[in-house]
This record gives sequence, structure tokens and C-alpha cells, in this order.
Amino acid sequence: MSSPVSAADTPITDRQQLIASLSAGEKPVSAWRIGTEHEKFGFRRDDLLPPAYEGERGIGALLQGLTRFGWAPVIENGFLIALTRDAASVSLEPAGQLELSGAPLADIHATAREIDVHLAEVAQVAGPMGLGFVGTGFQPLWTREDMPWMPKGRYRIMRRYMPLVGKLGLDMMTRTCTVQVNLDFSDEADMVRKFRVALALQPVATALFADSPFTEGAPNGFESWRSHIWTDTDPDRTGMLDFVFEEGFGYERYVDYLLDVPMYFVYREGQYIDVAGRSFRDFIDGKLEELPGERATLRDWNDHMTTAFPEVRLKKYLEMRGADSGDVPRLRALPAFWVGLLYDAQALDEAAALVADFSRAERHALRDGVPRHGLALPFRDGDVAALARRVLAIARGGLQRRARIDVDGNDESAYLDVLDYIAASGQSAAAQKLARFHGPWNGSVSPLFNEYAF
Repeated sequence: MSSPVSAADTPITDRQQLIASLSAGEKPVSAWRIGTEHEKFGFRRDDLLPPAYEGERGIGALLQGLTRFGWAPVIENGFLIALTRDAASVSLEPAGQLELSGAPLADIHATAREIDVHLAEVAQVAGPMGLGFVGTGFQPLWTREDMPWMPKGRYRIMRRYMPLVGKLGLDMMTRTCTVQVNLDFSDEADMVRKFRVALALQPVATALFADSPFTEGAPNGFESWRSHIWTDTDPDRTGMLDFVFEEGFGYERYVDYLLDVPMYFVYREGQYIDVAGRSFRDFIDGKLEELPGERATLRDWNDHMTTAFPEVRLKKYLEMRGADSGDVPRLRALPAFWVGLLYDAQALDEAAALVADFSRAERHALRDGVPRHGLALPFRDGDVAALARRVLAIARGGLQRRARIDVDGNDESAYLDVLDYIAASGQSAAAQKLARFHGPWNGSVSPLFNEYAF
């Protein structure tokens, strides 16, 4: 989850300012970059419990330890809650899930190096603390009550509000981890095209990356329980955004959507003010009961944009949000998947043609069915695995045409190999772990922490 965004304290006086805040993300193709974010669960190696914030083995101490590598601390109310270095950050999700928000990079090779360096730094600090980290979509063992809470103001507000609007919002906050990629666009038409392709194919990514089949130590009947959780979190700020496929969609229509998303907070002088459920339109007009007469600024607007959680999110770039977190090969594969589809003109043409006749009912059937059935979900005359193979072929072609070569002579398409195996076998990480649960793990999820730890 994003922290307060740096932006001007310019008062909002004109709707065009909000539209301009999105169009400001337009970049020429030569300036397109790749920003990869991933989250992971920490655990104490002796008892597998999630570490609290406090104490010698706490997440706060881990963050402090990472400062030896040149990370600068970010302090909130006296607590170290994040780190920054160059254009990247390390931050805490509500229950201490550790997130790397990577720098904008030129290719997947650079992304792979960034992930490797980050995980190596974390291991150097976590090892002596007796901590490990694992990438998976949902906490496989512990209950919601077992999960700690981090000392961040916005999480206090969300913790109060979430149960008012959905049954699973607190699970989303405390027991899920994701990997996502942030990609650029050249103009409004390019944004619209990429948004539609990404939204239509997000369930394919969910199926390929499915890795959350356990809840509190037992199979939950889903391949991606994390994805299912979003269906009962908060209907005002989640979902498939059908209006994206309507004629005339663009920046202005997305602004309308964001204005309809209820607020969580206002950030003033280092403090989060609880305005959950209030209208941002009223804030623009100076009508918030909690801040009478005070009007919203562009900084407030940028913060508000981070509180919408659709399957694809538009800010000054597009965020692909459908995948469970996972192991290193899949952390690298997620940006490769979407870059291959969206950053090559021919691949984008092919992907757009593929989804052009997807009906609203089909898009929703994919979104609703994939969390439980994954690649085995029927689709038209085949299944999602067959659809995934077609999509992966398009992405591979896009990466090969990009021709970004590493020192060993490999282009970026090599990062898709793990997904090709999953699509060909029909066996997601969730299916593989379920097989181990019913086989060598003898009905226990505890071995997962050691076998799949970074």
C-alpha cells in the first residue's frame, strides 16, 4: 500500500487539474520504464510466527538493520516505517509484510538484479535475527488475530473502516501479499488501449501466479484466495471497472470514478485525520465536517488516488494488480509478462485483437472463476490454460522484438519460461503446493516456510 505521495499543496479549484494529474504521466516511448513491487511475509524461524514491529527480532529492527546498505529512514510519529534509496523504497504493509517498491528501470534484466540485491540485503540482516521471508499470496498458517499491526496512521483508519464495507478487508490488509508492475503510456489513447488489454487479461495473470491455496493450515478450496478476498473487501474501490470498456473512456472518466471513491484520510502535518467514508467532492468544496472550510490540494488528490484498489489502477502510470506474490522466478516473470504484452506495438495489437470481443459477462466470469479454479476454468471452447498459452506467445514475441540483451546474450523472454511451464502443465504454484501438502508434507503447511523461503 502506498504512503503519502509527494505533490504540490496547490488547492484544487478546477476539474481540469485532476485530469492533468493523470495526463502528466505521458512519456515518449524512449522514456518508458518498468517499476516492480513485491511483498513477502516475514516469519520467525523457530516458531514460524510473524514478527511484531517491536523488539530485537521485530520488523522495526530489520528496517533499522537495512540502513547499513545506504537506505535512508522514513519516520512517522517516532517510528521507522519505511526506507528510501535512489528511486526505490522498502515499506511495511499493515501486518509487517515487507514490500520493495522498485525504481523505474529500463528492462527486466535490471529488475532481476534489483530483486536479487534486495533479497540478499534482507537475508544478511534477517539471518542473524532468526527471521525468514517467503513469497506467497496469503498467509498459509496464522489467523487474522495472530497477525501484528504496524504503527502507521493510515492503517489505523483502514482497520476501523474495513469491517463496515466488507467481510474480508482486514484479511486483505494483514494476510495477503502481491507482486505488481507499473508501466508507462505515451498519450491518452495509448493509456486506454493498455488499460483495456490489462483489465481483460488480469484474470490470466491471476491464474498463472496463483499461490494462495491455504488458510490457517488447511486447503481453502481456492487457487488464489488472495484474489477472492478482493471480491469482499470494499465494492466502492475494487473490481473490474466496466466503464473502461465503454466508448469515450479516458482520463476524465477515471477522474469521475475516483471522485466517487469514498475517502479514508487527510494527511496534515505528519498526522492522518480519519475522514473514512466522506466525499472527496465535498473536500474540494471545503465541506468536510472534520476540516471545516479547508479545501483539498493536489497532494490530497494524489494520496486519494492510492486508496482505490481496482484490478488495474491508473495514476501517472498503469499498475497491474492481479498476481499473488511468489518465488524469485515469478517475481521476475510478472514484469516480463506485462512488458511483453504492452511495450511492443505488434504485441499490443495482437493482445488488443484477442480481447476485443470478450463480452462483459465473459470478463466477469473469468474474474469470478479464476480465484477458485485457476487455469482449469473453462473459457469458450477450452480453458484458461489454453488462453494463457496464447497470451504468453504474444508476450514472448513482444520481448524478443524488444531485444534487450543481458551479458550472457539472453533477451527478456527467458523470464517467461516459468510461466510457460505452468501454462503447459496446468499446475500453478498453488496446485504444486497442494500436491506436497497431500504428499510429503503429510497434511501440514509448516514445511512450506523452509522449502520456499527466499
